[in-house]
Amino acid sequence: MYNRPPTIGEYLLRKLESYDIEHIFGVPGDYVLRFYNLIEQSPIQHIGMTREDAAGYAADAYARIKGMGAACVTYCVGGLSMVNAVAGAYAEKSPVVVISGAPGIREHGKDALLHHKVRDFHTQQRIYDEITVATALLDEPFTAFNEIDRVLDAVYRYKRPGYIELPRDMVDVRGTLHQRPSTGGHLSEPEILDAAVEDAVDFINRSKRPVILAGVELHRFGYQNKLLRLVEEKRIPVVATLLGKSVMPESHPLYLGIYEGAMGRQEVRQFVEDSDCVIILGAFMTDVNLGIYTANLDRARSIYATSEKITVRYHNYEEVMFDDFIDGINSPKLRKRRKPNLEWALPDTEPFRVEPNKPLTTCRLFPTPE
Repeated sequence: MYNRPPTIGEYLLRKLESYDIEHIFGVPGDYVLRFYNLIEQSPIQHIGMTREDAAGYAADAYARIKGMGAACVTYCVGGLSMVNAVAGAYAEKSPVVVISGAPGIREHGKDALLHHKVRDFHTQQRIYDEITVATALLDEPFTAFNEIDRVLDAVYRYKRPGYIELPRDMVDVRGTLHQRPSTGGHLSEPEILDAAVEDAVDFINRSKRPVILAGVELHRFGYQNKLLRLVEEKRIPVVATLLGKSVMPESHPLYLGIYEGAMGRQEVRQFVEDSDCVIILGAFMTDVNLGIYTANLDRARSIYATSEKITVRYHNYEEVMFDDFIDGINSPKLRKRRKPNLEWALPDTEPFRVEPNKPLTTCRLFPTPE
């Protein structure tokens, strides 16, 4: 028996489920009520919020914990209220899918003066073009499934927000089967990957004092175990950026603490900046992570690997996936180090003593070594 393709709204919900999204945060409104009805019938649970910006922040937090989050709001009065939350998610690489209802396509043709419309029908999408990795207006049944795949693929791959605008008269329209592969299939170019790994392994092996600087992307992509294996198998000390805090178990004997230039501990700063090979994995070189630009990291003594670029000193490598590179350098060709002496990194602080009659001050709550 011939099975008809799903509606655009049904397909969108199925794709969200395929990314293990089990909850959608949002505030209903008239332009998105039909899609809300589909949400209620789906396995995805809607979490109602009191404000759209709160829905954006909740979806951001959900994405950081679960891998991808989603928020669903109405047109302009809802979508524009989420801009600050989505912009923050973009800055910190949090994969949030924003689904906004919109006036119907038939209403576009009349150029009707509808409620919540700002300048023209495309104002909201143009704003989201600036704060997301991909946007789509689902205005054509033949391309709708492809457009959904394209946006979700970009959100998944780059760990940044994406935006899907769903006109109210397109929710129940049946689309055509997608014409391109769904998410996945992003592979490294084998020869370039081999060259990048060989260059990095040779550089690390020739170094005397390597150190890993671990960043937030290891969180976003779920690569904490890859980091832990590399650190333990090769006995390379590791520090974290401020944004990447907790990417490495903080009680681990090879963990030294936070590196943020002059804003961090002097011993940690000196250890990192004296290293002849700083292996930077998934870190953003922002003003905060660099201690308001007081960090001193020499590119000639650094490997810099993120989801967007791979650099070994002055050599840039394109078409190399972040996870392939991490797995590649943690190979038998990378020599295992002697266990380093890192006792100096342990803060010499006395155990906390309860003093009921003393006020709780900042200095007492956050004691630091002299």
